[in-house]
Amino acid sequence: MSPQNSTDVLIIGSGAAGLTLALQLADKAHVTVLSKAGQEEGCTLYAQGGVAAVLDEQDSVESHVEDTFNAGAGLCDPRVVQYVVEHGRGAIETLIAEGVPFTREETKESSSGYHLTREGGHSHRRVIHAADATGNAIERTLLERARAHTGISLYDNHIAIDLITRQKLELGGENRVLGAYVLNRHTGHVEVFRARSVVLASGGASKVYLYTTNPDLSTGDGIAMAWRAGCRVANMEFSQFHPTCLYHP
Repeated sequence: MSPQNSTDVLIIGSGAAGLTLALQLADKAHVTVLSKAGQEEGCTLYAQGGVAAVLDEQDSVESHVEDTFNAGAGLCDPRVVQYVVEHGRGAIETLIAEGVPFTREETKESSSGYHLTREGGHSHRRVIHAADATGNAIERTLLERARAHTGISLYDNHIAIDLITRQKLELGGENRVLGAYVLNRHTGHVEVFRARSVVLASGGASKVYLYTTNPDLSTGDGIAMAWRAGCRVANMEFSQFHPTCLYHP
């Protein structure tokens, strides 16, 4: 019999998405977060530049939306763009409240109080950053907060293998996710994690390509698990390699 763990919410992935959600839910439910390797390891840790959001009085949501459509060459989903841009400031304010040390503005150029840069595709200075190691600052801050919260259990070196669904167990009725099978790399055993809700925050799939600057654990497991569980998977032709580099043998 595989060891069993039970939780309210199982979050697969301990990057910015997984940890942010865990901190938002942990006051109301018990949350378990799985990390494929070390708890810090992942794409968030290595992200450098910054995060775009409307933070300055000279900027506007309309301008950011227009810039996004222009940069997206007409391929953007208008509903998604509008939602993300409108909620960008709130997301940044949440990170600031958690203690992320974004770089402050030493001059009066920004009404936000933070140093904002302007990157390609943007018509205003709206990229907030923590020096040139923004992802590192976000990941370490959120992880520190998660470790200190009694409602969050963190498991490192636990690889989710597949989602457990009613359909796969032939239980009948409406199909839903009941948990996940997880490989404990410390013991070599597969364990069962039961959960009322499961969240896939497992990142991208860069390592399906031979050369990438992304971490080795970016292997698309979550996308495959979602597909096997019956989720719709779309826009798989869009893959971004960041940071970019030129590989020469």
